Amino acid sequence: MSTPQLGKLRNVELRTIWPHEAADFTPWLAENIGELGEAVGIELELTDMEAECGDFSLDLLAKDLGTGRNVIIENQLDATDHDHLGKLLTYASAYDAAAVIWVSRMIRDEHRQALEWLNQRTDEGTDFFGVVVEAIQIDESKPATRFRPVVFPNEWQKEGKASTAKANTTRGEAYRQFF
Repeated sequence: MSTPQLGKLRNVELRTIWPHEAADFTPWLAENIGELGEAVGIELELTDMEAECGDFSLDLLAKDLGTGRNVIIENQLDATDHDHLGKLLTYASAYDAAAVIWVSRMIRDEHRQALEWLNQRTDEGTDFFGVVVEAIQIDESKPATRFRPVVFPNEWQKEGKASTAKANTTRGEAYRQFF
């Protein structure tokens, strides 16, 4: 009996794929918004890229096709920072967001805690997600992306949520089991 030959899985530095966040990664994410939506359990449709918000611009504005409500998406190729946390809150209020998705290479513990706190303290009409984006490769294959939710709302955090919360809780349990 022969031993199976397996490839070696490795992480690929995101900036080797997308050198510039705004010029490279944001447009790619806009084109692949369905993959992000699948990861968080929301059917997303892109509404606008670099959506205006006063003197600022939101990376991606989307619509939750299940509810018709706004979803804001802020992305970073680096670890999360306070600047982007402030942007998330500003954009969420400007667009009356039902879901706030922060995509980053790494969600810092302090920012994970802030998103969890927001999920606990805000009403059932607003959900916060922290999603890690990874690029992985087996041996010399083409890199592939993976979205890994690390912060997501659940029914226990927001009492009184309707059926969408139950779906989010079910997805949350699946994330915990998968990752």
